[in-house]
Amino acid sequence: MPNDTTHAPRMRPGATMRNLCQSHRHAHAGFTLIELLVAIAVLVIMATWAVPSYQQFVARNEVAVEVMRLRTALAQARNTAITRRRTITVCPSHDQVACLTDWTAPLMILEGLADGGYRKGDETLLKVLSASDVASITFRNDYRFVRFPSTGWPRGYNGTFTICGEDGQGAQLVMSNLGRIRQAPASC
Repeated sequence: MPNDTTHAPRMRPGATMRNLCQSHRHAHAGFTLIELLVAIAVLVIMATWAVPSYQQFVARNEVAVEVMRLRTALAQARNTAITRRRTITVCPSHDQVACLTDWTAPLMILEGLADGGYRKGDETLLKVLSASDVASITFRNDYRFVRFPSTGWPRGYNGTFTICGEDGQGAQLVMSNLGRIRQAPASC
């Protein structure tokens, strides 16, 4: 008789073939319906607890990203004005020519005055920062630009940027007469 490597399961004394097949099938079964429903219920409860926290986290993060975008633009403009000893202007613009009052638009940093709210042909565009995803950004009196003369002091352009995101999240960037920027909480 050939040597067969497959063996039939051994039966205990008094066990029938039917009992052996049922116990073998049960040993390899997955979750029962009750266990599956309990697992899904626990998952749903955890998700309803976590989703609002996650949404608030995302809203706070969007505001923080916008604070950094504005701080970067203003600090770079101020530092460039001091080092180059020239007037540097920051303003929101979609076309890199006309300055807007919508501070969620891309921010352009240019060397020059941007008189009348427009970039002249001889004014060098230094940098453009991407547009914002935040709901709204307002600046004092709807100014269209911030100018830093060679001293780095934004004479007459100091003020407060109010950044409002989703779920009432917000922050303020307060720019002093010396061009220094500090962050404060905001209610939106």
